[in-house]
Amino acid sequence: MPSPADEVLAVNRRLLDAIAAADWKAYKDLVADDITCFEPEAKGQLVEGLPFHKFYFDLAGDRSKAAVPTTTTLASPVVKMLGNDVAVVAYVRLVQKLDAAGHPVVSSGEETRVWVRMASGWKHVHFHRSLPG
Repeated sequence: MPSPADEVLAVNRRLLDAIAAADWKAYKDLVADDITCFEPEAKGQLVEGLPFHKFYFDLAGDRSKAAVPTTTTLASPVVKMLGNDVAVVAYVRLVQKLDAAGHPVVSSGEETRVWVRMASGWKHVHFHRSLPG
């Protein structure tokens, strides 16, 4: 049986896979309706709720080109259990993909995500994400 920390890391990976695939349904199933975040797109503002994030999923769904293959790697992930039902995950996210000319590029960003175990399973309730480098 996996430890709670292993469970959280697995669900965090599923979240990142949903983001990479622009899979709104999978994302919404993993995220609390009242999620809060600080992220570069929010321009220093604390954002609450799902509509801000859905905008970007909708844009991805409107693309006329085939999806660009991407690989996401969590570098040095650390899971801090803050009790049986709350966890913080911190890591550097590396994303490999091809640029417009077909050349491989890698971006990186620091992420911290907070998860809470609810009756329906682990839910993502807050994150803080840096500018990709």
